[in-house]
Amino acid sequence: MSRIGRMPVAIPAGVTVDVAAGNVVTVKGKLGTLTETFSPCMTIKVEGAEVLISRPTDEKEDKSLHGLTRALLHNMVVGVTEGFSKKLEIVGVGYKVVKQGKTIQLYLGHSLMSTGLPQAKFCLTEENGITFDVPDSNTIIVKGIDKQLVGQIAAVIRGKRPPEPYHGKGVKYADEHIRRKAGKAGKGK
Repeated sequence: MSRIGRMPVAIPAGVTVDVAAGNVVTVKGKLGTLTETFSPCMTIKVEGAEVLISRPTDEKEDKSLHGLTRALLHNMVVGVTEGFSKKLEIVGVGYKVVKQGKTIQLYLGHSLMSTGLPQAKFCLTEENGITFDVPDSNTIIVKGIDKQLVGQIAAVIRGKRPPEPYHGKGVKYADEHIRRKAGKAGKGK
């Protein structure tokens, strides 16, 4: 059996898990509701305060789906009770983030010579349960109940200006370490 797949998913107080036909699982909690459709070959049962997942055979694909299904269900339960967040840091002279209402504007040093503006700005709006916290002009915290969506939005923001290895400028995750490179050594004889 899969070590991850055979572990039951504990359902905390205040959370309801419903399994409908076709393995459509709905998890409701204090932060919101998540719905996901899982593989029809997996058997998902709610017994008491636990969700149990079992697989039909020991084939490689079924083993993979077993652990994946359990991990996704666990993430759904954690998402509706605690939520997920990713912290990003902006490093660089003139690089900043500004929040106006439900929109954040990222100024990351892209120039727009044709319009005469000093920098281009990238705008992102809070939607699909994703919220942005901007404690200061160099920090963004992406929050939400869907772990995949939080990670995707954080990756989109980071992708606007990934950190470069020479000066370390760009958008990076708070726990990310940038391997720095030495610049040119200079001219030799």
